[in-house]
Formats: sequence, C-alpha cells, structure tokens
Amino acid sequence: MSASSSSSSSSSSSAASLRPVTHLIFDMDGLLLDTERLYSVVFEEICGSFGKSYTWDVKSLVMGKKGTEAAEIIRDVLDLPLTKEELLHESEIKQEKIFHTAELMPGVDKMIRHLHKHNIPMAVATSSSKVSFQMKTVRHKDFFGLFHHIVLGDDPEVKCGKPQPDAFLVCAKRFQPPAPPEKCLVFEDSPLGVKGALAGGMQVVMIPDEKLNPDLKKEATLLLNSMEDFKPELFGLPAYD
Repeated sequence: MSASSSSSSSSSSSAASLRPVTHLIFDMDGLLLDTERLYSVVFEEICGSFGKSYTWDVKSLVMGKKGTEAAEIIRDVLDLPLTKEELLHESEIKQEKIFHTAELMPGVDKMIRHLHKHNIPMAVATSSSKVSFQMKTVRHKDFFGLFHHIVLGDDPEVKCGKPQPDAFLVCAKRFQPPAPPEKCLVFEDSPLGVKGALAGGMQVVMIPDEKLNPDLKKEATLLLNSMEDFKPELFGLPAYD
C-alpha cells in the first residue's frame, strides 16, 4: 500500500473524537459478505439486456435498500420497460443461482472471532429478507452463529429501511440487556447505512467499495479501506493479541 492510499484510509475525525463502545452492529452485504459484487453482476445483466447501464451512480442509490425499494429505484432511474415486481422477480431468479457462492470479506472472520472470544456482544442489521439471507449464508452458518442476534429487512419491527435508523435501533434493543445507541458502533459499506446509523445516535465505521463516489464517504465517524485496517482499541475494545 502506498503512502497516499494508506493516508486515505484514515478517518475524517481524529482518534480523540472516537468514543468507547460496548456493542457492535454489522451490516451484511458488502461488509461481512462479498455480495454487493454479486448484486452488480445480476443487475448489470438485466439492465444490459434492455440496453441500459447499471453504473455505480445508480448502485449507490440502492445499496442498503430493501429489495422492493431497490427494484423501484433502478426501474425509475433507468426507465426500464418492466414493473418493479417483474424486475425484482427476474433478479431473484438470477440471485438464487449465485448467492450461495458468497465469500466473507477480508479481515472479517479474524475480527469477529477475536471479539467473540473477548465476549463483546455483536449483532447483524441487514436489509436482506429471510430468504435472501439464507441463500447468502448457507456456507457460513458457523460464522453467523457467533452473533447474538440478526435483524432482517423483512422483520416486522423494522418499519422503515435505511437511511432511517429503525434497523439499528431494533438491533440495539435486542441485546440482553438492551444497548444504549451511544454505546453501539455500526459497521457499514453503504452511504444509506451510514446515514441510518448516525440518525440512530451511533458511531459508524464505513468500509466502502473503492468505486464509490468520494463525496458519499464523508459522513462516517471513521473511514477504512478494509476490515483488516480496523484497530479495536480505538473504540475501547480489546486489541488483537
């Protein structure tokens, strides 16, 4: 890593402004699992069949959204000649064929197992539905068993999706005992997720795809290139051995 790229992974805030936390909440797609790349493959293929381009500008509008909302936005922005239901159905057929191949993102397994060993309470807040979650995690059951609980996108208590804070607040509430939002640290890759976590009164570490527009990376408490760069002690958590 060059000096310039390592400096870009530093945060927009100084270490002094980071507050200690006791509970961690993780997004899943593109953060724990390398599924955002798979979503891109699916929608590039569908949009391409209509002569349209599924660009990163479009993708950044829907990252972190629930499936039906994402389908509606993609259809409207690209003016696709099909209903949002048809687009969603078409995408689900293609996703079913590839989601089981999803791999964990770099540094994720090491970090989660380290903090689990130190009894740090952790949970997942994802926009994925139950069916989608099961497809993506079929090869990672042991890993996802390390989390205290998982809040899904079709959870009845999550009234509004990201960028609203509902998923994160519901997730914090389900720790035993419930965790105060200001003691929770959220990990996200999407701008909408970052907004949701901040709206919920939580600090947020953003680990975005390098292709994301830099203007959409500015709000996070801490900006990193990879989970491999995360230093737990910055937030009062046990350092790696």
